[in-house]
Amino acid sequence: MCAVRMHEDEVDIDVSLVGRLIAGRFPRWAGLPLRRLESSGTENAMFRLGADKVVRLPRHPRAVEGITHELRWLPRLAPGLPAAAPEPLGRGEPGEDFPWPWAVYSWLDGRNPVPGMLEEPRLLAEDLGTYVTALRRIDAAKGPIGYRGVPLAARDRFMREALAQLAGRIDTAAVTDLWEQALRAPEYAGPPVWAHGDLMAGNLLVSSGRLTAVIDYGTVGVGDPAVDLI
Repeated sequence: MCAVRMHEDEVDIDVSLVGRLIAGRFPRWAGLPLRRLESSGTENAMFRLGADKVVRLPRHPRAVEGITHELRWLPRLAPGLPAAAPEPLGRGEPGEDFPWPWAVYSWLDGRNPVPGMLEEPRLLAEDLGTYVTALRRIDAAKGPIGYRGVPLAARDRFMREALAQLAGRIDTAAVTDLWEQALRAPEYAGPPVWAHGDLMAGNLLVSSGRLTAVIDYGTVGVGDPAVDLI
C-alpha cells in the first residue's frame, strides 16, 4: 500500500516495487526484510532493508537531482564531519519498473529531536554548532553552488511571482515589506563555504540527548553560510 501522495506528478512506490528493484539490482539483498518508513520525506520514499540498510527513491521528477547530487558529494564530505552521515552502499539505475536513479545507504540509529524530548537542549545545540563549523572547514574548492546559499536578489523574481499567486490568501503586503528589507541587507562577502542546506529536525538524529548523525545531503552546496542558521 502506498503512502499519501504529496505531488501531482508523484509515482507510486510500494514494498512490492522496491522488492523487485532490489532483487534485480542487488540480488544478494533480495531476501532481507523490507518495510516502508513512516518518516519518509516529501522528496523521497524510504524503506528499511534488513537491519542495517535503507533504500531511498525519488517520489517525483524534481527529486531526482537530490539523489544523484548526494551520491556524488556525500563520500567527499563525510570523513570530515563529527556526526555520522549515511554511507552510499549501492546505486540503482533507471529501468522498466522505475524511471529514475535510486540508492541504498547504511542505516543510522537515532531519533529526530522534538520539543520536550531533550533534558539538556543546549548539548544538542553545541553538537550542531560543532557540526556546522566542521562542515564549513572542508575545502569548498570546486564544490557545487547551493541553490539555498545564493544572494537573495537571485530569488527576487521567483518570490514576487509566488506572492502574486498568494494574493488574497496571506498578507502579501506585509510579506513583501519583509522581503524588501531582506534584499537591502548586505550580501555575504566572505569566501564560499559548505552548507548542508536543510538542517531541520527531521534531518537530525539524536541518541542519549546528543547529536549522532545528520542525514539528507540532497541540498548540500557552497555559498552563504547563513543558510544553515535558518
